[in-house]
Amino acid sequence: MGGKDADLVRNVLVLGAGAMGCYFAARLIEAGTSVTLVDVDKARIDTLNAAGLTVIDDRGTRNVPVKASTADALRDVASMVIVFTKGIHTATAMQQIAHLVGPETFALTLQNGLGNAETIAATIGRDHVMFGVTDVPADLVPPAEVHSHGKGKITLWSMEEAGTPQAHMLEALFEAAGMSTRADPSTQVAVWEKVAFNAALNAPSAILECPVGGLDSVAGRAIVEAVVEETVAVAHANKVAVDPTRIMARVNHALATHREHKPSMLQDILAGRATEIDLINGAVMAAGEAIGVSTPVTTTLVHLVRAKEQFARI
Repeated sequence: MGGKDADLVRNVLVLGAGAMGCYFAARLIEAGTSVTLVDVDKARIDTLNAAGLTVIDDRGTRNVPVKASTADALRDVASMVIVFTKGIHTATAMQQIAHLVGPETFALTLQNGLGNAETIAATIGRDHVMFGVTDVPADLVPPAEVHSHGKGKITLWSMEEAGTPQAHMLEALFEAAGMSTRADPSTQVAVWEKVAFNAALNAPSAILECPVGGLDSVAGRAIVEAVVEETVAVAHANKVAVDPTRIMARVNHALATHREHKPSMLQDILAGRATEIDLINGAVMAAGEAIGVSTPVTTTLVHLVRAKEQFARI
């Protein structure tokens, strides 16, 4: 990359050294991009700096040297910030890197849920924020091994028209790293469709403490389908042209082929961690309330997950 493209990747920060953050960082580093992984776990940071990342994917197995750090130890202004923290930590993460944000810093969120881009924009400005979704698979095997098998893609766009050139630069950056990417003005549709998919499976699974296959019953499907219907109604009311048939096709595929998968919200409940309920089902509920669309099943699921968290004192 040259010119403005080079400026964009001069100093890339990847926030969150989980599975996705580690895998994306590794792929960008392999493509020659200057990347620093930013995390709060000092033990993980020390391990990554000492041993690098072991990457196991369809390209093979290799070790990728990485630079990892806490935010407060960094001084150079970032050219690009890619956010992979959990949505509940986005605001805190942005506060922690505020001293690394300059007038030419851009950001991309590929996080789950709604509202992350707006939270990031509070620090960086809407003209400099891009958002998107990805289904690139990644699993972290502690302390520093990341697995990714199978195909995945990235879809992204800018919050405002002013950021369109940078969206296309990011598309080129990820493509150069061998990651299928599309800069698409209809990315908001993909975001909402992923939210509908996650809302339908995550919350019921977390409440029932069952894997995805546990929802494949008459009663389970009634809940799942109701959540999809409510999310679609809220999206359409907000002029986002989601496709309910496409969403249900993904849901049915998961129910049929990922029966033993434990959604992240269930994993959080079982591990005693706070969930992303407010960024997924809770965000749908709030968006519905704001525009006058009723979401009774979604709302009930939100209250049940919150009650479950409070009972466990998470």
